[in-house]
Amino acid sequence: MTYAFIQDVPIDAVAYERIRTELGDERPEGMVTHLAIERPEGGLRYIDVWESEADWQRFVEERLHPVVHRMLAEVFGENLPEEPALEAISVLHVW
Repeated sequence: MTYAFIQDVPIDAVAYERIRTELGDERPEGMVTHLAIERPEGGLRYIDVWESEADWQRFVEERLHPVVHRMLAEVFGENLPEEPALEAISVLHVW
C-alpha cells in the first residue's frame, strides 16, 4: 500500500546537501518520489511517496538515521533533538 508524508525539518539547504551526499546517489528501494522544498519561514519541507511504509522504515533504519544521527551528534552530543513529526498523506493516485 502506498505510503506518503509531509515533514518539516529545521535544517537549511547546506545541511540537506550534506545528508544527500552522504546517502549517495542510489535511489532507495520502494521510493516513488522525494521532494525537498525550502520554506519561506525557514527550514525545509519533505514530501515523500513510497511503495510501502515498510520500504520507508527500512530506508530510515539502514541508511537515513546513521547519517543524520552522526551529523546531529556533532552538534548536540548525546542529547539528540526529537525527530520532526510526519504528517501522513492519503494518496489517491501516483503516476
